[in-house]
Amino acid sequence: MSKSYRVAVLGATGAVGKELLELLEGRNFPIADLKLLASERSVGRRLPFGGENLPVEPVGDRSFEHVDLVLASAGGSASKTWAPKAVRSGAVVIDNSSAFRMNPEVPLVVPEVNPEAAANHKGIIANPNCTTILMTVVVWPLHKVRPVQRIIAATYQSASGAGAKAMEEMKTQASAILSGKQPVAEIFPYPLAFNLFPHNSPLNDLGYCEEEMKMVNETRKIFGNQKIRITATCVRVPVLRAHSEAINLEFETPLDLKEAREILSQSPGVKLVEDWKTNHFPMPIEATGKDEVLVGRIRQDISHPCSLELWLCGDQIRKGAALNAVQIAELLVEKNLLKGSLASVRS
Repeated sequence: MSKSYRVAVLGATGAVGKELLELLEGRNFPIADLKLLASERSVGRRLPFGGENLPVEPVGDRSFEHVDLVLASAGGSASKTWAPKAVRSGAVVIDNSSAFRMNPEVPLVVPEVNPEAAANHKGIIANPNCTTILMTVVVWPLHKVRPVQRIIAATYQSASGAGAKAMEEMKTQASAILSGKQPVAEIFPYPLAFNLFPHNSPLNDLGYCEEEMKMVNETRKIFGNQKIRITATCVRVPVLRAHSEAINLEFETPLDLKEAREILSQSPGVKLVEDWKTNHFPMPIEATGKDEVLVGRIRQDISHPCSLELWLCGDQIRKGAALNAVQIAELLVEKNLLKGSLASVRS
């Protein structure tokens, strides 16, 4: 009999939490027991899973007793509070916040890129930032064949990056504007409907925002290469779900376009979408709900013989967050790195 696992989802009522539940069920993750955890304000809610409606419990000091795996997506402060307690209780935590990503003791894992890093955990594994995940899934297979010297990224980030409330706020703003009313911004600093603005995370002394520095620092850690030159400009755009990125890659030596397309067409987690005759390339509306990162419009950079341009779109909630976490959990199961028990899987 194969192992099954006692799983807790922290932040179960959020956009990523709900996606985690859908993926755990849809991918038949071997669950013996499932615990849904959230803040006090979510107590009393029930969420569907496996044909049942499971109660949401308030997270507390004893929430992680007899738990093998915690999938956390409740924000950095919650992760800093509860992840160490879960580890002390014997669980492995896969954390979706930024709390532990740059901790040298914590692996930062994208399964298509550095799956071997998951085995080096000390109780916590960090899920990278959404824009980083989408970019590295596409860039890594090219980098393995022809080392990348420099990455220039411009992101076009949807409302989903700020959660379910941000998505609803944008809908409300759009409705208000179309009705001739003034849009109200509460989640974001400015109205996002029919608008765009540079990413609203804090700025450093160099003028780079936190989101941009996440892409720089996390990519270097995931690739295990601190010498790659990376710069990014991150922008919020009025799209509900799925992020887009324009990427310029400078290689050591020229990479042929045909070879680049062949590499990407065979790369795990990537789908090549290119129809040059109809000018059809990846779009957020087509990436929404998809597991793969869509990539296309791959072309030679006319300003540099060793550079290529490409365009990608990926579902921020799915591959950019929940799916990556579940894939890490599947890696742990595959490598027998979770305790678990020889018990029947929850039906």
